[in-house]
Amino acid sequence: MKLQGKVAVVTGAGTGIGQAIAVAFAEAGAAVIVDYVGDTSVSVETMSKINAVGGKSLAVQADVSLPDDVNGLVQKTVAAFGRLDIFVNNAGIEKKFAFVDYPLATWQKIIAVNLTGAFLCSQAAARQMIAQGGGGRIINISSIHEDLPMPTNAPYCASKGGLRMLMRTIAVELASHQITVNNIGPGATFTPIDKDVQSDPNLNAQILAEIPMGRWGTPEEVAKLAVYLASDDAGYVTGSTYFIDGGMLRNAGSL
Repeated sequence: MKLQGKVAVVTGAGTGIGQAIAVAFAEAGAAVIVDYVGDTSVSVETMSKINAVGGKSLAVQADVSLPDDVNGLVQKTVAAFGRLDIFVNNAGIEKKFAFVDYPLATWQKIIAVNLTGAFLCSQAAARQMIAQGGGGRIINISSIHEDLPMPTNAPYCASKGGLRMLMRTIAVELASHQITVNNIGPGATFTPIDKDVQSDPNLNAQILAEIPMGRWGTPEEVAKLAVYLASDDAGYVTGSTYFIDGGMLRNAGSL
């Protein structure tokens, strides 16, 4: 198993892509800390799936936009499993409004979770990885919208564009410690929050028409890429975004 003996944190692991990554990491042999926000019920399904594959896990409630929560997340990880090898910044939010009507408070919340959260978590993770030695992996779940504009979604796109340069910069800074930093940029990936889109034939057809491969991606496909980037196989891979979008970004670029 590629991640045997490793300890990983996955933020926003209660559903969707985060859940798929947490389960895939457990299947690959890692002990997984399932970060969630809100009631403990948010983590139940993920923990159940990890248990079903015989994995080791711990659920921790932590808001990634709050420094004390982030530091506590890392401290609880080390207290439970002795170290931290892999940190996945997956937690993220978005909300759409026309730019001229966009509420400042909503902008601030999205930036706080999507970008400041990744900064805080990466910083806390890197400090622990440097202190314990042996290198590590930081993986950010970004989006094709770190490169592709999306009208009515300005703060989300801005947060993902910022995440790209955060990743590139700290990848250079942390390389001497054998800590790699990479982004995964999913395109249209089907998660429970997309059920309304798939149930709207016109909207679904419009999205599929933009994807050369003609289908949505799955969280499990994103998770397989995350397992590779977290593994020793990717020890010389750092400072890049790996898009997983069925060709959607290249298709948009050709229009």
